[in-house]
Amino acid sequence: MTYIPIEEYGVIGNMRTVALVSTTGSIDFFCPRKFDDTSIFLAMLDDEKGGCFSITPDNNATHKQHYWPDTNILVTRFLCDDGVLEVTDFMPVGIPEDQMNQRWLIRQVKMVRGSFPVYITVAPAFNYARDDHTVREHDNGLCFDSDTYSFALSTDIKFDINEKHHAHAVITPEEGDVLTFTLGHIDNGGDPLSPLTEAEGNTLFDDTVHYWRDWLSQCTYTGRWRETVHRSALAMKLLTYEPTGAIVAAPTFGLPEDLGGERNWDYRYSWLRDSAFTLYGFLRIGFTEEAGAFIHWLQDRIREPHDEYPLQIMYTIDGNHDIPETHLDHLEGYRQSTPIRIGNEAAKQLQLDIYGELMDSIYLYNKYGELISHDLWKQLTTILNWVADNWEMKDKGIWEIRNVDQAFVYSKLMCWVALDRGVRLAEKRSFPGPRQKWLTARDAIYNEIMEEGWNEEIGAFTQYYHGETLDASNLLMPLVFFLSPHDPRLESMLQAIMRTPDEGGLVIDGLVYRYNTEDGVDGLSGDEGTFNMCTFWLVEALTRNAQLDKARLMFERMLGYANHVGLYAEETGTRGEALGNFPQAFTHLSLISAAYNLNRSLDIGKQP
Repeated sequence: MTYIPIEEYGVIGNMRTVALVSTTGSIDFFCPRKFDDTSIFLAMLDDEKGGCFSITPDNNATHKQHYWPDTNILVTRFLCDDGVLEVTDFMPVGIPEDQMNQRWLIRQVKMVRGSFPVYITVAPAFNYARDDHTVREHDNGLCFDSDTYSFALSTDIKFDINEKHHAHAVITPEEGDVLTFTLGHIDNGGDPLSPLTEAEGNTLFDDTVHYWRDWLSQCTYTGRWRETVHRSALAMKLLTYEPTGAIVAAPTFGLPEDLGGERNWDYRYSWLRDSAFTLYGFLRIGFTEEAGAFIHWLQDRIREPHDEYPLQIMYTIDGNHDIPETHLDHLEGYRQSTPIRIGNEAAKQLQLDIYGELMDSIYLYNKYGELISHDLWKQLTTILNWVADNWEMKDKGIWEIRNVDQAFVYSKLMCWVALDRGVRLAEKRSFPGPRQKWLTARDAIYNEIMEEGWNEEIGAFTQYYHGETLDASNLLMPLVFFLSPHDPRLESMLQAIMRTPDEGGLVIDGLVYRYNTEDGVDGLSGDEGTFNMCTFWLVEALTRNAQLDKARLMFERMLGYANHVGLYAEETGTRGEALGNFPQAFTHLSLISAAYNLNRSLDIGKQP
């Protein structure tokens, strides 16, 4: 079996869901209606059973892919001796919900020059390739029905249907011809809408262009690497679920962090940690509306009763608490990487750091967005009191280990952040609260981290108390103002982390591992790639330490690891390949934050 590299995909979406489109013109990942819906195209995880919607010439055409400037509209171009073909993919946005369901996804095919055969395959695999389906032919196209879902392909093209109920067609457009295919939801037994005319397709295209450009015009960032920051902002916007304001960590599941290994997770949910950092990124560059929508979603979660802890680490995009984890054992997995997990049992883990990220984002929203309400403050007071009483607990940590709990330094650090921001917010807004209790706990955490988290022999804060393993999450210490940017302990830790793994560090050729997996703390087998957001964290730590030349070199080298349309997966492998779920919100957020602070420091010639 052959699989297209993860980095060879672009992404389109409508703030409900996304589709991944390969450079060869195939939609190989698509969960209709919303991010955590079941799939109809999943060839990325099984190129025989998973299903796809492919439009491609059967020749040796060179293929290129790019975004229409300042939009999330994707253009795949095929160039060969016989001519040039363009496939333009987008999801209409800014239209009523019912119209969006009817016109989820539009594929415009244009023969720009010459003429040659184009091969089209529509091969759905419903419910993660677990459900059978039938096909109905109609004057307006095709209808695909399963017991759990139905959709229509609106087109004038006539298809042949094979025994697997897959549709195939060969067309030979002439120069200047434009054909439009539309996927949309139908009720079981329903009929497809009339195919779009060229003019109607162009109108939806123009409206979608205007939507994305109007949205991007709100961006206040005008510094270096502006185009890169804009692309990251557009990617983060795609990962917001507009009906609720939730933000998914990534829109995919099952893409491996280790080829052939077991580190294959489902990221189609809203992590408080990732969302809080993403809110920070939106605020930094002027998108207060998205930040406000997430705050409202968050407030709803805070109000809800929880079984054991004040908050879960993640929720579904609709706010549900239950995210059971199962395996899709009937699928091969991307390049034989199994198990393929859907759902995520980490939802029930104790991860103390989420409270710090939560309070830091609310503190920033109160400062740069809108003043928070009395009711939200009362709810936060309850959470802060819980943190003050429970910060000494061991937990699973930011990396969601599937092993025994530890006293992770980063978890304690973010408990310190939670209480520190609570005290600051109470003082800034004159809110009532047991400030002395919070201050006492905050100071106790600080002293304990300095005593128990510091390894004098290594010259660095370690992953957990009395440990010897480094952890890139500790690079956030200066970013959250726990350490001075020029504290000798920070400078010593930077030196330790920047050594190669063979020397006990975490950096190789400017790319950063999150920790040493060989130490076995996470309870999982196999290795993983360098963590992209950790590289951007190191850039920002170096920036604050006034090592601007080194920070800029590392940042700009990292920009070279983006894919052809400026997107990043979670990790980068040893051959520069993308690994893990794609695209990842946390990576693009950390890019924006690093660019913002590095650009400002370069302008003023010193650390911020």
